[in-house]
Amino acid sequence: MTSTPSPPAPVALRAVPDHELRFRELFDDNFRRLLGYALRRVNSPEDAADIVAETMLVAWRRMDEVPPDDAARLYLFGVARRVLANHRRGELRRDRLAERLRLELAEVTPDLTSLSESTEAIRAGLEKLSDSDRELIMLTGWDGLDPREAAVVLGVPARTVRTRLHRARSRLRAAIGDVASADGHVRDDQHAQAVQEER
Repeated sequence: MTSTPSPPAPVALRAVPDHELRFRELFDDNFRRLLGYALRRVNSPEDAADIVAETMLVAWRRMDEVPPDDAARLYLFGVARRVLANHRRGELRRDRLAERLRLELAEVTPDLTSLSESTEAIRAGLEKLSDSDRELIMLTGWDGLDPREAAVVLGVPARTVRTRLHRARSRLRAAIGDVASADGHVRDDQHAQAVQEER
């Protein structure tokens, strides 16, 4: 006679490790207070939620260091304070980096008001292309990649890129002609030369 194994116990009846039970209690008892603490110190609810989540993650990882009873709440506030300090330092680093990038971009970004008509026509023509055609033209024309390099960036075979590039250039020439006609300009050699330079 063979006995059939009994079905697994419901989740609620399974043994839960003590540290997991303790963590649940810590979370339930302190979540709202910690969230309020963080909300009063940061500008967005998302940042506050991140601070509380990071605080609770530290508590989970260091459950053996969390003191018992009411001292646990004070411990969690201390952790939250350090997490908040790290958050602020990170914001300062991001702000400084963003400012440095803005300054560097201002130095290398051309003055758009000085763009020639042909460049404006090319930009307008590019806007009429599909995203994939536009990206391919920009990779090869403006970013200086050859078709083989563009193929690596796009993750497609080089032969495919060469075919797509030929078609994209044809569509760009047609789009530039449409833009020039819509503006009341007749497409001239200057536009054709600008397109040729894109190659």
